[in-house]
Amino acid sequence: MKTTFSRIALTAACMAFAGPLLADEPRRPECIAPAAPGGGFDLTCKLAQSALVESKLLKSPMRVTYMPGGVGAVAYNAVVAQRPADAGTITAFSSGSLLNLAQGKFGRFDENAVKWLAGVGTSYGALAVRKDSPFKTLEDLVKALKENPGKVVIGSGGTVGSQDWMQTALIARAAGIDPRELRYVAMEGGGELATALLGGHIQVASTDISDSVPHIESGDMRILAVFSEERLPGSVVANIPTAKEQGFDVVWPVIRGFYLGPKVSDEAYAWWKNSFDQLLASDDFAKLREDRELYPFAMTGEELDGYVKKQVAQYKELAQEFGLIQQ
Repeated sequence: MKTTFSRIALTAACMAFAGPLLADEPRRPECIAPAAPGGGFDLTCKLAQSALVESKLLKSPMRVTYMPGGVGAVAYNAVVAQRPADAGTITAFSSGSLLNLAQGKFGRFDENAVKWLAGVGTSYGALAVRKDSPFKTLEDLVKALKENPGKVVIGSGGTVGSQDWMQTALIARAAGIDPRELRYVAMEGGGELATALLGGHIQVASTDISDSVPHIESGDMRILAVFSEERLPGSVVANIPTAKEQGFDVVWPVIRGFYLGPKVSDEAYAWWKNSFDQLLASDDFAKLREDRELYPFAMTGEELDGYVKKQVAQYKELAQEFGLIQQ
């Protein structure tokens, strides 16, 4: 790893001399994880924290700050309204953040309120149960939901309309079940979901595969289905069936990345973009990403901005289909 990251450091040094538009390294770098510790936002921040320091793109250690609330809404509003020009702070986002933006759940700020910086990986949605659950397959769960949809307690990160809710709603719709009849318990992020599931407070967790890997490895959790196009690579997850192969055509990627405040200078934005461009081209970063059970997705700057705006538009259409927002 040192060899590739050394090359990154050398390239960064050369560009610092050649590129006058790049700002200096930000002081007191920070990554805001908009949830409690232990979930996908935490994982995303710690991936950047490790990679930026090990590559020597950052000389100062990056701290991770937790700002739970509204599955990203509290952090989004804080950055836009209170810290809009803070060049040292990047904030993690996911596809769930974009879905909430599409429904207006971030208050008066929409997808145009921040500077979208970098998408660094993707995970996939998943349905998890405890190791001793009577549900052995996705079909077992669907059968129980058809018999009595209100009897099965499903935990999701966020309320009705959230990403985790949408995953089970799509399964329910495919099975001919009204999603509004399902019994949900709203929680704040993957860490809280896992705790509730393993503690027996919920029967099913609508989560994502990256959050679940440590619990799969320990044997405490079993995944009924992953919402990917095909089975995922890796010794821990390769044997987990997709929803599609079990007869339910539901695919839900969970993009993970970062944004900056709306008034961060162009020079500071260019510094961060350049740093992530170098990381995303690195074999060592690919290994760090793989170690965290994330899969390739690399997009920065204007390309990411366009992707985000397109996704939000598509999520608005999906939310309208489920009656979550008015047309």
